[in-house]
Amino acid sequence: MTTTLHQEHTEHGAHAHGPDCGHTAVPHGDHLDYAHDGHLHREHAGHWDECEPAGHTAHEGHDHVHHDECGHAQVRHGDHVDYLHDGHRHAEHGDHWDDH
Repeated sequence: MTTTLHQEHTEHGAHAHGPDCGHTAVPHGDHLDYAHDGHLHREHAGHWDECEPAGHTAHEGHDHVHHDECGHAQVRHGDHVDYLHDGHRHAEHGDHWDDH
């Protein structure tokens, strides 16, 4: 999985994400992303960057089917819902689940 790096979210405003900001924190490698308005944001050098996956990475061997009552946290992401599972986000894609 590759990630779009340093695409500053210029319309973010003065909101500072953190443990009590009300947005879902999503572990992502060595940092936390925050789900906000269908985007994922990460703090970077005093501003907020978009932290979005680029490309397509299938999550191999993912037998669990996510749905509204599967027990995993849901994060609105663009035009779909990702499910937080085992430290990453899964998105349905055709007949499999992608790692986001």
